[in-house]
Amino acid sequence: MKLQVFWFRRDLRLQDNAGLYHALKSGKSVLPLFIFDSHILSKLSSPTDARVSFIHQEIMRLQKELKELSSGIQVYYGKPEEIFAKLIDTYDIDSIYCNHDFEPSARERDEKIALMAGTKGVGFKSYKDQCIFEKEEVCKDDGKPYTVFTPYSKKWKAKLASKISKSQPNMLYYLKAYPCEGYYSHFIQSFRFEPIPTLNEMGFQPSEINFPSREVSQDLIKKYSTQRDFPAIPGTSHLGIHFRFGTISIREKARKALSLNETFLNELIWRDFYMQILWSFPHVVRAPFKSDYERIAWRNNEEEFHAWCEGKTGYPIVDAGMRELNQTGFMHNRVRMIVASFLCKHLLINWQWGEHYFAEKLLDFDLSANNGGWQWAAGCGTDAAPYFRVFNPALQTEKFDKNWGYIKKWVPEINTGNYPKPIVNHDFARKRCLEVYKKALSKSE
Repeated sequence: MKLQVFWFRRDLRLQDNAGLYHALKSGKSVLPLFIFDSHILSKLSSPTDARVSFIHQEIMRLQKELKELSSGIQVYYGKPEEIFAKLIDTYDIDSIYCNHDFEPSARERDEKIALMAGTKGVGFKSYKDQCIFEKEEVCKDDGKPYTVFTPYSKKWKAKLASKISKSQPNMLYYLKAYPCEGYYSHFIQSFRFEPIPTLNEMGFQPSEINFPSREVSQDLIKKYSTQRDFPAIPGTSHLGIHFRFGTISIREKARKALSLNETFLNELIWRDFYMQILWSFPHVVRAPFKSDYERIAWRNNEEEFHAWCEGKTGYPIVDAGMRELNQTGFMHNRVRMIVASFLCKHLLINWQWGEHYFAEKLLDFDLSANNGGWQWAAGCGTDAAPYFRVFNPALQTEKFDKNWGYIKKWVPEINTGNYPKPIVNHDFARKRCLEVYKKALSKSE
């Protein structure tokens, strides 16, 4: 029996899944597959990494849904290239289906597996699913990639509105849903699925972190523009982890945002923008987008870095953000900008240190967005804040947490003798930052 294998990765859902839809529609039996990639898991520093627990939870959910369809999901722990080589030797596989992953290491992995599969007569078919527009779909008129968000977003919106779906006439073409449910009968039946590896078998333990819901009220999205900058109120969606692992459809959320709140839609466009940057300029993974910023003489004081990590800088809004991150795996968007600016500009610690720490802690860690955000804060990225823009934590607090509701939640010892004094004076730090940046950048002139 000829099989199609659908390889779940950043798309842990059965509904509105582009690659899965094409696999099911092919007419051949589809074997759902997930691989806990030992290459990736071996690099995680904590055995209680909440993201592994979240993925495992979602795989168990998929297993339940597939069992109700008289099927299941085959789950492995190991190296993808070795697992696929064995699968191809064991079963009569027509093609491997999946959805695109734009991270450099993922692209390299997929190229190797596609090449190996091709030598054995097995196809490798990948589709766009985790963003609305990808790669070079939204470019300047001369074909070059955008490096500034505003013109990119205008072209993005114009392209979105330019085409109506023929199969779904009331839908914009690029937001159309993929009706997988019409082909669920093509999931493989009568297959001996192996037990799903437990967290313990892979060297991990369940996390105690509570994961955010994938359901968001329309009222929250409607008020997003006016509430999103205030960390003391529930004004943001917390959907980042669900976008990261594809437990929700980006097209579905974009359709809702389009009708409810343009500011929320812009946040989704930022995701596409940073993915496009990563695709077009993969060097950003290891270096500044703007090469001149490699000359900055970072102080990189390890004691101060550890104080920042632990939320003990003596700057309440900064410390509240870091403690929220450490305890929940989440940090409010406005506060992310404040703490990132503080690390890079007040302490003159290399943005890559902060990027790496966020990569370890954030539930919604996504390489393109995390990298883009940190380079923005440091001034060295695309569309970045200018180097002379140094966030004043006190003014940011006055503007966005005036009553200290957020700060008091995460820094209960505030205004007591147990709270540390500021690690550095703001005016001094700002002056030092401007001098160091100016000196580094003047060398390129």
